[in-house]
Amino acid sequence: MKCRRCGQPAVIDVRRHNAAFCADCFVHHCREQVKRAIHDFRMVEPGQRILVAVSGGKDSLALWHLLRELDYEADGLYIGQGIGEYSDHSRAATVAFADERGWKLHEIDIRGEYGFDIPGAAHATKRAPCGSCGLSKRHLFNKAALDHGYPVVATGHNLDDEAAVLLGNVLRWETGYLGRQHPVLPESPGFARKVKPLVRMGEREMAAYCVIQGIDYIVEECPMAAGNKHLGYKDVLNGLEEQSPGSKAAFLFGFLERGHEHFAATAGEERDALGRCRECGSPTSNDELCAFCRLRERAQGVDAPVELGPTRRRNRGHARSARPTSAG
Repeated sequence: MKCRRCGQPAVIDVRRHNAAFCADCFVHHCREQVKRAIHDFRMVEPGQRILVAVSGGKDSLALWHLLRELDYEADGLYIGQGIGEYSDHSRAATVAFADERGWKLHEIDIRGEYGFDIPGAAHATKRAPCGSCGLSKRHLFNKAALDHGYPVVATGHNLDDEAAVLLGNVLRWETGYLGRQHPVLPESPGFARKVKPLVRMGEREMAAYCVIQGIDYIVEECPMAAGNKHLGYKDVLNGLEEQSPGSKAAFLFGFLERGHEHFAATAGEERDALGRCRECGSPTSNDELCAFCRLRERAQGVDAPVELGPTRRRNRGHARSARPTSAG
């Protein structure tokens, strides 16, 4: 197996592209895919600062590294969720990554700054932890960007993530979510722009990038993610991809090119109807409190044990394979 670009022995086969690459050319391929995503979807304007949401996992650390390699002024944001040893390990990996390179990292500790953590929020609301986690992160990513003057927030959602979310939204015909499912959510009053530069990259590609670049990331999945439906959707899509390489990309980009515009108006109407939270001033569809402040109100002072689910290990990537897995 030889590298498609230079003819040297290849170390990774990307079946979706019907191509193999040596280590150097694979890194070049990753950079080009991110550059293409940023250009095609007009994610970042020249000179804009980017706040990268980092968790210590392969996708977010690889994204931060790639943006810096492409000469963007990108700083990191880590949110401590209070999920026992998992949060300790993820913070340690993130801080070590930033310190080693001398890059700026903002940190938010939910328990210390807001009086609750994700296990406590899940216990108080009697809902799946991923809901409280996602709600909190979206609110805090946006707030940090506005507070620190970053017009753009970048997250490490990759092709596998976005295809799985799309499958779930289509199965339930969630028109509002379908209207917002796009690699760019534009800025508007109270909102920084949200972008997903890894939308053209699969999970195994990001794992391989980290291995080749010597990026040490946490391998374990969040212990509170057990039962998350999107993991099941990924498994379904991985089965399709195994039989027909490129299926996930065709599904996602076919929707973006031919389906998204039919739902975008719904999302726009929802944003236009937003008011302001009386507690924090963030945009909200509720007349009184935004969803984050309501969650905080219910969860403050609640101490709940972290109930660990079965351990899922993130795929660290193998240099000779680019087959997709269900790891994230």
